[in-house]
Amino acid sequence: MAAKFFIPSVNVLGQGAVDDAIGDIKTLGFKHALIVTDKPLVKIGLVGEVAEKLGQNGITSTIYDGVQPNPTVTNVEAGLALLKANKCDFVISLGGGSPHDCAKGIALVATNGGSIKDYEGLDQSAKPQLPLVAINTTAGTASEMTRFCIITDEARHIKMAIVDKHTTPLLSVNDPELMLKKPASLTAATGMDALTHAVEAYVSIAANPITDACAIKAIELIQANLVNAVENGQDINAREQMAYAQFLAGMAFNNASLGYVHAMAHQLGGFYDLPHGVCNALLLPHVQEYNAQVVPARLKDIAKAMGVDVSNMTDEQGASAAIAAIKKLSVAVKIPENLTLLGVKAEDIPTLADNALKDACGFTNPKQATHAEICQIFTNAL
Repeated sequence: MAAKFFIPSVNVLGQGAVDDAIGDIKTLGFKHALIVTDKPLVKIGLVGEVAEKLGQNGITSTIYDGVQPNPTVTNVEAGLALLKANKCDFVISLGGGSPHDCAKGIALVATNGGSIKDYEGLDQSAKPQLPLVAINTTAGTASEMTRFCIITDEARHIKMAIVDKHTTPLLSVNDPELMLKKPASLTAATGMDALTHAVEAYVSIAANPITDACAIKAIELIQANLVNAVENGQDINAREQMAYAQFLAGMAFNNASLGYVHAMAHQLGGFYDLPHGVCNALLLPHVQEYNAQVVPARLKDIAKAMGVDVSNMTDEQGASAAIAAIKKLSVAVKIPENLTLLGVKAEDIPTLADNALKDACGFTNPKQATHAEICQIFTNAL
């Protein structure tokens, strides 16, 4: 079966990437940007700095800063209205996964019409989105370079997974200088999100040699750099290595897809408005315990990438070592111990499991679960 590999046309990474990217934007001939971001980035002056640099290159901008941590249908509609009112000819997303996903929703509906709810699922759009430049400020989601767009439908209290080749940004930017001020808790959550992307892509039934190489290298870089990035946020090298790690993990899952960790985490985010990376971190070892029934050799590879000496281990022992290493890293970066601490209630689990199974239809977990098994995984994480 043929494999497809999706990635933005141009990707700029490393210190000074923003300045290089603005030169690329000028070359493309765009005139008026809708900058999709959030209020904290406006408050610290980062949005103003980018807008000023755009202006120095003859590009005007309109700012939409209403993006919520879990972007909603309402956020997309508000940004789209601003884009139309100001006749913007392209979109810039500035921030982490939330601004990127919201911007994708805006850009997709801008050219295809209707509501973002019309595009839930796989490749539901007919036309490419309005050109999108994604400038990243966190090292985790990889939304700046993927075809995944996650939007919360407030009416149904669920996160919609929009997986569409037309939501792939035209240009992605990862400049570690923009990541230096990120707090430790956000650095930890986004880093564990990146680890989840790499692990789920590596055990995916759609994995191939390209995605495997990306996933394993991402895991190695995360193991080597995440703790330092959390504890020493001004370490530009650790920040840069984590930026590369999350990008590699994005390359892996953008093409090998994801599994039950994300299907379940989406429900927790939509139902309780919880941080995505933290939900992933808490669910990751429990889902891999389930996956170990069918892919222990793959998990043994993951243990090796996380620095475990697996030379004298069986596949099953290696799988257990991988799960232990994931838990150890999660503790080291101070992820909460369980879902109960986040307010998740046992009585909600059947509903969460039902919605997770629906979401998982578009994913590629190595073992298909029943409703009862998903409930048990949720319960194990409480």
